[in-house]
Amino acid sequence: MDKKEIIKNFIVFEGLDGAGTTTQTNLLEARYNLKKLSCINSCEPTKGFIGKAIREVLSGDIKVASGTIAKLFVSDRHEHLYNPSNGIISRCKDGYYVISDRYLFSSLAYQSLEYGFDNVLALNNPFPLPEHLFFLDVPPDICQKRLSSRDKLEIYENKNLQENILLNYKKSIDIYSNTDMKIHLIDGTKDIEKIGKIVWSILNPDPIK
Repeated sequence: MDKKEIIKNFIVFEGLDGAGTTTQTNLLEARYNLKKLSCINSCEPTKGFIGKAIREVLSGDIKVASGTIAKLFVSDRHEHLYNPSNGIISRCKDGYYVISDRYLFSSLAYQSLEYGFDNVLALNNPFPLPEHLFFLDVPPDICQKRLSSRDKLEIYENKNLQENILLNYKKSIDIYSNTDMKIHLIDGTKDIEKIGKIVWSILNPDPIK
């Protein structure tokens, strides 16, 4: 893979649905705030106008052609990165730590199911990478148990799909393993607070009080 741009202070959490990415994103934000460090907590799909359309597709309320959702994610990601007032790049340049619950690795894992891995990789290849990628590794059966309390599942949230999604995640991590992005594989079955402490020990040498 060609030399990839790395966005300093950009941190991404990835994992299967139910792996705990949102929980750890929120926990890290709280720790940055406790240290009085400027922090932005973000996610993909975003809460912008393109992200809202994506969420309607993910919910199953709208049906789209193969490849449409992959391209919607690319548009949403472009805005997430490059918006001049609140995009990831401008925020990081202003001295913020930016944490994102999912990024392009989710596209490779999920949208590859219907649009092909190489096609999704080509769409996302121009994007820069985060300084840190945390992958919460949780078996699909455990994730499904965690999802069982939800009122409605999204279109990707079934065990058979999740097993293939996990394989795509591992493939994407392998592809990006030769870049300067720091990849951290974490056992996501551990206690929530224990995972949070592992993450913080990697990002900040100060002990958690």
